[in-house]
Amino acid sequence: MSQLIAIVLPTFGLIGLGFVAAHLKLLGDRAGDGLSDYVFLIAVPALIFRTLVGGGPIGDNPWGYWVAYFAGVAVVWTLGMVFATRLFGRDRREAAIHGFASGQSNTVLVGVPLILQAYGDAGATPLFLLLAIHLPIMMSTAALLIEAASSEGRKLKIATGLARTIVTHPIILALAAGVAAKSAGVQPTGAALSIVDQLAATASPCALVAMGVALKRYGMLSDRLPVLAISGLKLVLHPFLVWVLAVHVLPVPPVWAGVAVLFAAMPCGINAYLVAARYKVGERTASAAVAVSTALSVVTVSGWLWVLGLV
Repeated sequence: MSQLIAIVLPTFGLIGLGFVAAHLKLLGDRAGDGLSDYVFLIAVPALIFRTLVGGGPIGDNPWGYWVAYFAGVAVVWTLGMVFATRLFGRDRREAAIHGFASGQSNTVLVGVPLILQAYGDAGATPLFLLLAIHLPIMMSTAALLIEAASSEGRKLKIATGLARTIVTHPIILALAAGVAAKSAGVQPTGAALSIVDQLAATASPCALVAMGVALKRYGMLSDRLPVLAISGLKLVLHPFLVWVLAVHVLPVPPVWAGVAVLFAAMPCGINAYLVAARYKVGERTASAAVAVSTALSVVTVSGWLWVLGLV
C-alpha cells in the first residue's frame, strides 16, 4: 500500500490540486491554457531531450513492443467506432472521434510523469520510443478518418497541413534533437545543462496541475453512456490487450512491457478534445471522456500497477 501511495498520490494529488484551484477560481481557464502550452512547447521537450541525451544505448528491438501497443489501439479504436454507429446512432465523423478517444492515451499530462515515477530512468527509453510514433500515427489516422467520412474535400491541402504539423511538432523535434545529439556524442554542460535540467524538472508538476484545471473546465457529466463506453475501452480493454501481447505473446523485455501496459492504461488524451474541436464534431463527448476517464483512472491505474507487480 505504501508503494501504491508513493506512485499514485504525487500524480493524482497534483491533478486534484489543479482541480480545486480552478474550482476556487484561483486558476482560470487562461492560466490552465498557459500551463498546458508551457508544458507542451517547452518543459516536456526539455525533459525528452535530457532523457535521451543522458540515457544509455537502446539495446532492444522495439518492433514487438510497438506491435503490442498498437494492436491494442487498433482493436479499441475499431470497437469505439462500431459502438458509436451501432449503439449510439452517431455518424461516421463522430464515430472517428469516439474511436480516437478510445485509443488515444494522455501521454504528456499524465503518462510521462506517472510512468517515470513508476519505473524511473529504466522506463525512459521505452516511454519516449513509444511517444515518438504515438502522436503522428494517432493524429494522422484520426484526421484521415474524419476527412474520409466528410463530403467536403480539399484532401491534398489537409494532408499537407497535417504533415507540416507533425514535422514541426515540439515533441517530435525534441526527440529528433535528442537522438541526433546522442548519436553525435554531444551533451549539454554548464549553464546549458542547468537550463535544460530546470525546465525538465517543471514538466511533471505543471502538466498535472494543468490537467486538473482542464478537468474542471470540461466537466464530467455529458453524454454518459458513450463516455462510459469510451472510458471502459481506454482504461480496461486497451491495457489488457497490451498486457496479453507484451507479457505473454511477444518477446518484450519486462520493463518495456510494463511501460507499454501503463501507457495504454492512461486516460483519454486531451488531443481527442482538440481534434473534436478542430472539426466541430463530438466535442461534448470527447471533453467528457477526458474528464471521466481521468477520474476513473485513479482506480484503474492503481489496479494495473498491482498487476505489473509495482506495488
